[in-house]
Amino acid sequence: MRSSKLSRTRLGVATMALFASTMLCTAGAAVAQDVATGEASGADDQADTGRGQSDDADIIVTAQKREENLQDVPIAITAIGTEKLDQLQVTDFDDYARYVPSLSYQSAGPGFANVYFRGVASGENANHSTSLPSVGTYLDEQPITTITGALDIHVFDIARVEALAGPQGTLYGASSQAGTIRIITNKPDTSGFYGEGNVEVNNVAHGGFGYIGEAFVNAPISENMALRVVGWYKKDAGYIDNVPGTLNFPSSGIAFSNAPLVEEDYNDVETYGGRAALKIDLDDNWTVTPQIMGQKQVAHGSFAQESGLGELQTMQFNPERSNDRWIQAALTVEGKIGNFDMTYAGSYLTRKVDGEVDYVDYAYFYDALAGYGEYFYDNDDNLVNPNQYIVFTDRYTKQSHELRFASPSEERVRFIGGLFYQRQTHNIEQNYIIDDIADSITVPGTESNIWLTKQFRVDRDYALFGELTADVTDRLSVTLGGRIYRYDNSLEGFFGYSAGYSSRTGVAACFGPPVVNGSPCTNLDKSTADTDFIHRINATYKFSDDALVYVTASRGFRPGGINRRGTLPPYEADFIDNYELGFKTSWLDNRLRFNAALYQLDWTDIQLSFLGANGLSEVRNAGNARIRGAEVDLFARLAPGLSLSAGAAYNDAEITEDFCLIANKQFDCTLPGVDGEANDLLAPAGTRLPVTSRFKGNILARYEFPVGPSYEGHFQAGLVHEGRRTSDLRLVEREIVGDLPSYNTVDISAGVKSGTWSAEVFVRNLFDEVGATAKGIQCLESVCGDPGGDTAIGPKIYTYVTQPRTIGLKVGTKF
Repeated sequence: MRSSKLSRTRLGVATMALFASTMLCTAGAAVAQDVATGEASGADDQADTGRGQSDDADIIVTAQKREENLQDVPIAITAIGTEKLDQLQVTDFDDYARYVPSLSYQSAGPGFANVYFRGVASGENANHSTSLPSVGTYLDEQPITTITGALDIHVFDIARVEALAGPQGTLYGASSQAGTIRIITNKPDTSGFYGEGNVEVNNVAHGGFGYIGEAFVNAPISENMALRVVGWYKKDAGYIDNVPGTLNFPSSGIAFSNAPLVEEDYNDVETYGGRAALKIDLDDNWTVTPQIMGQKQVAHGSFAQESGLGELQTMQFNPERSNDRWIQAALTVEGKIGNFDMTYAGSYLTRKVDGEVDYVDYAYFYDALAGYGEYFYDNDDNLVNPNQYIVFTDRYTKQSHELRFASPSEERVRFIGGLFYQRQTHNIEQNYIIDDIADSITVPGTESNIWLTKQFRVDRDYALFGELTADVTDRLSVTLGGRIYRYDNSLEGFFGYSAGYSSRTGVAACFGPPVVNGSPCTNLDKSTADTDFIHRINATYKFSDDALVYVTASRGFRPGGINRRGTLPPYEADFIDNYELGFKTSWLDNRLRFNAALYQLDWTDIQLSFLGANGLSEVRNAGNARIRGAEVDLFARLAPGLSLSAGAAYNDAEITEDFCLIANKQFDCTLPGVDGEANDLLAPAGTRLPVTSRFKGNILARYEFPVGPSYEGHFQAGLVHEGRRTSDLRLVEREIVGDLPSYNTVDISAGVKSGTWSAEVFVRNLFDEVGATAKGIQCLESVCGDPGGDTAIGPKIYTYVTQPRTIGLKVGTKF
């Protein structure tokens, strides 16, 4: 039985407050001591060779597509290196996202995370037919952001993760509108043969056991060639229970139970994959690095607890699972042409995700409100069980090519620029199934579909980009950057019902034969394209080698796209204009480092996606928003072996015009639509943007000490705070779904190492906090009724929660 939530929360808050105050007081008293050199921004780093830099080394990042010291880059960056990733027990995106204050996210489970920077979020329904992400994710030089989100990569043998806050559009283009995440792998190394292996076993409170096995080998083949091979296997324990229940459909009286699916800890995940890279030094100036990486991830069950039930419980009536597998082949060529550095980076990614989703809530609430179940019968005119579920298959491809040139970095005038091309496709198949329905209401060509989505989406990007930096004086430098881009996006295929079920949509709306295999006909064929320009202007002043201040004005964009509902026009690109003032400082011979940034983001023509009529996703340019915020990042070496790092972000994000049901340039919600449709106010000016908390912060303390003559020990404690978040921009939907409360998590670990061996015990989420990371629902007020009115009949709210307290043991060796 779970302990009292109130008691657990009081204990957690008291302990966190004591921990934070103790650490801050210690920091204030100790930063002036004569102690060892520290690390920047709380992040250790390792060289790309994988040997690793010591924790007192300068951090080298490539955020501006050059190798630079982190403290010299006039961008707000959080960099987490190999050693720090290990210390934080980071194995996936969720783990490192917690320690990036400017980053927020919603996740419905492995492989289904939507990522946001600096509050740039509208609570969108990010499905296959809606907007591209606003945050770009890169694996080395190649983008890996597919149309519905980034790959969920297992984190091992990674040189560093760089989180770049704010628009990065000039160098990284589309989908880096609000920020960019870069995952930099360790590269093959010709200096020697070495490797590493780790095994981990862990137990999740209220759940089962999990396991991890991972290893890499770096092997020189010759003096100018080396191979690096990495592999991993991970089993995540489940902790959500699918509890027994019976569902009665009101209109027909048909009832059925979920007895065959009842299971404890049923949301387990199995992940395995590998990476191989070959580095070939053709001569002193030219290097070729081909790489191949792949992963398979199978997740079962739901990762949300259901309203009306106990903690960590749900009641699902249909199987739920996903099988996500992908493989990426990449090639990087680096060399010199004259005194210019040339880099070519190309990749081809293929991804397939298939699975099943329980859709019975949608069926039940439609039945309760409108007698939905009376419409479904078999070939003998007998009513059938209106239970509905989804079987889906999503196939993605993505190819990208970038060719860029960089002038010598030591010159007073420096240039970097090049060409970029990207083409990504999404072959969409969504089968909405009610078993045994009559042939007359079944979508033609399917076995028992009441609805079919079979579409093919193509998003193309072309760009010419460049940045020119000039040292006006020895201390002042100015950067002018720009990107000329063109996007060309299309969506074609079929969506809807059979002609026997609907006389207006689906087959009845078709205008041609099928153009997408597996569809009965074509009722959608749209495209949209545009060409435009974005900019970046920066001035950086260095007071000394240890202190700089910068100001930046930059713009990021997200391409427009297609609304599949025929009555809606394509949605246009939206833009973010960023105005930022920041500084980076190092004190006391790098024993204390403090960085901060202040910013305002003006978000124009917001792409807002939501469930419209009949549960179809719509995207509209919903007006404008303003975000004001600040970020701070601190590291202090308090005493030999003792370090403290902390980071925090504050965002005040709100819309600046009324958001109307039917958008117009006047933002006047009393004006009707073009065909006289009634308008309505969905959110007034001043409404807070959803998903992102006003405040997010973390603090981490680590103490390393000798244990006897041949062992080294450590103890580490970390706290992460996530503030309260709203769930939706629209006020009615927000009232239905509710807010996401604030929560705190505490992690601790202790371990020893001797020579090549290490062992560590850890506890994640020490106080077993049930933190809400996202909320989901299958019906809103159009189906469930007005939550404050007489027609209210629901709904079911699904809250995705933090993983319960996890205790683990990790043993590793290096050779």
